[in-house]
Amino acid sequence: MSPSRGRRRIALHFGIVLSLVWAAIVAGSADQAAASATSIPTGLRDLSAVFDNVGISAAGAPGSANLDGSGHSLVAEDLVAAGWDGGRAVTVDGAPLRFPAFAPGRPDNVVADGQRVRGGFVGAALSFLVTSTGTATTGTGAIAYADGHVQSYELGAPDWFFGPGDRMTVSFPRWNTPDGPSPFSAKLYTVSIPLAPGIPVKAITLPKISSGGSAPSLHVFALGVRPGAGPWTATWTTATDDGLAAGPWTDRTLRMVEHTSRGGLGMRIRLDNAYDPGPLLVGHATIAVQREGSTPVSTPVTVTFGGRREVGLPAGGQAVSDPVPFFVPADANLLVSLYLKGTVRNAPAHSVALQDMYTTADGSGDHAADRGDFPSTGTFAFWTVLAGIDVAGPVLTGSVVAFGDSITDGYSSTPGTNSRWPDFLARRVLASKRFFAPGVVNEGISANKILQDQFSGFPDGRTGGVSGLARLNHDLISQPGVRTAIVLEGINDVNAGTQATDVIAGLTRIAAELHAARVRVLVGTLTPIKGCSCATDGHMAARDQVNAFIRNNAGVFDGWIDFDAAVRDPGDPEAMLPVYDSGDHLHPSDAGYRVMANAIRLDAL
Repeated sequence: MSPSRGRRRIALHFGIVLSLVWAAIVAGSADQAAASATSIPTGLRDLSAVFDNVGISAAGAPGSANLDGSGHSLVAEDLVAAGWDGGRAVTVDGAPLRFPAFAPGRPDNVVADGQRVRGGFVGAALSFLVTSTGTATTGTGAIAYADGHVQSYELGAPDWFFGPGDRMTVSFPRWNTPDGPSPFSAKLYTVSIPLAPGIPVKAITLPKISSGGSAPSLHVFALGVRPGAGPWTATWTTATDDGLAAGPWTDRTLRMVEHTSRGGLGMRIRLDNAYDPGPLLVGHATIAVQREGSTPVSTPVTVTFGGRREVGLPAGGQAVSDPVPFFVPADANLLVSLYLKGTVRNAPAHSVALQDMYTTADGSGDHAADRGDFPSTGTFAFWTVLAGIDVAGPVLTGSVVAFGDSITDGYSSTPGTNSRWPDFLARRVLASKRFFAPGVVNEGISANKILQDQFSGFPDGRTGGVSGLARLNHDLISQPGVRTAIVLEGINDVNAGTQATDVIAGLTRIAAELHAARVRVLVGTLTPIKGCSCATDGHMAARDQVNAFIRNNAGVFDGWIDFDAAVRDPGDPEAMLPVYDSGDHLHPSDAGYRVMANAIRLDAL
């Protein structure tokens, strides 16, 4: 047989294999889509069969609703303006939540009082769209499974008016008083409860905490089920911080650069409008492998959502694209282009991208599919709207999520070189396990703290975002295929004067929540801070106390990584070794990030 004929035969066989693999991927995704579509229990779609409270009223008819027993309610026009139209399915933290089809005087939520809701589904987590009135309210409910066992769960939410914004899903600018709308923020929250994998849910019992009238009550507007990961593994992600990118932008295209960890034979993208007070419309999305700058290797491939180019994102909502048969190389740069249709006044952002992105001018329209003639008028250095890229292939390997602050975010590493410690870890994993490597994704936020919410909701230059505990479900647990978390948080808490015991309690709580979601937890010791303008003797002592706890409490976590020992100066253990110090005595250099990645045992992942 001639060499050319042999090559053709190999190519043919490879093509057949790819076709079969892609057919399996599409089938798996279709099964997931079907599961999502039926995740509201049959016969109780939108929970309407148990609704017993009217909480939404038109601005001009406040007397038609009474959410809190004192004549206050949500304003229907504000919900529609935010994209939360009645009957619309909004995806939050990976779960579809069908918002009630509200009408004047018609019940649109249920006050939790021990109601039993029929099941008939399987999934990764059960999600509730809730709020409390009167005060923060929490109660215990139960989930009954088809195999006979019962799982108790805690369901609660802060007060819809006085509650903090760090855990909210969406906030509306007004509430309706008996005298009409008043400019006070009204909030809804999403609570996710991990489910036993693969076992059908038979029934759900809501907590029995209603006292009636104006007494504190927990209101449930919707429930949904987050499907399992199926064939998908995250290869790149980012977290929304406090950087609501300042608009307005009108009819422009953004072309952003993302670096993959593992590769795959198909892909999808995830969009997120987290914390944005208004909706936005993506008119066209594409993906390509980067050649250089804004130029792709080949013509960008269009990504669709439910078969359509356009996708609307409600305030606080997400969207997951259809599967695309696109070969994603490992350890490579991709270009994702988003045409933002209409005017976007604010958009969620990750501020410290350490990478040039490209934008067209206002009014230039859709250039998402442009190849070498992308009409860039400038660069910017943050990610916006795009939250993740998932890959699929014949081997399901899951993902490792790096969860932390600026040291995980890669602050002070060389821009454009992908020299964060999770990047170095991903290359180590690829080199050792190659095709079977898990994805390694980065959910670090510069200035993030475990305990303190720093989110302002304005493009004011701050980046800290919501607290590590508050963002745990959104940024980590809901990532597709997550199997292990590497948590490096606490140094900003320590440097703000938080007691070591409180930081330890926060880390312990993070571990407990991750374990409940069946995610393995590796925790990192806090790196040295001596010489930093942020450090005092008290801060260094607190850091040492936190590290002593991490090293001596293996039962709380599944393992620990001694990042401290990896970068410290043996002659001065409270300080970083100069070669590993970026110069501010807080953030490592590229060499420091590399040695941190080398401190992680790959067999622990």
